[in-house]
Amino acid sequence: MTIAAILKTKGGEVVSVSPGQSVAEAIALLAERRVGAVPVMEGGQVAGVFSERDVIHCLKDGDTATLQKTVRDVMTAPALTVAPGDSVLGALSLMTKRRIRHLPVIDGGEVIGIVSIGDLVKYRIDRIEAEAEAMRTYIQTA
Repeated sequence: MTIAAILKTKGGEVVSVSPGQSVAEAIALLAERRVGAVPVMEGGQVAGVFSERDVIHCLKDGDTATLQKTVRDVMTAPALTVAPGDSVLGALSLMTKRRIRHLPVIDGGEVIGIVSIGDLVKYRIDRIEAEAEAMRTYIQTA
């Protein structure tokens, strides 16, 4: 199972922000698109990832001035990424070890998608259920 299989079912639409955008603008985009994170793109490359966790970390002490800062000031950088040929289990392991929930997918230097831990877990559960059903069918017809 590879990351490419996830993108095949999920699609490869990538919503991103630039490092110079305000945190308030980036939050509005997260809310509008109902996503938890977006890659931060600069010069066609992933400069970092901006996520809900970045916002929470900045606001934890009540510093609402954070909303006027730029994404560059609060994003997580450098971004950890995966390639389409990487395994789902490898990506899950990376997310668990690094305590992150989103990974941009890079192919030939270009962002072709982003996967979340929810995407990977759903795909894994679907595969396990399909294998169990195949096993039940095999047993019943044997």
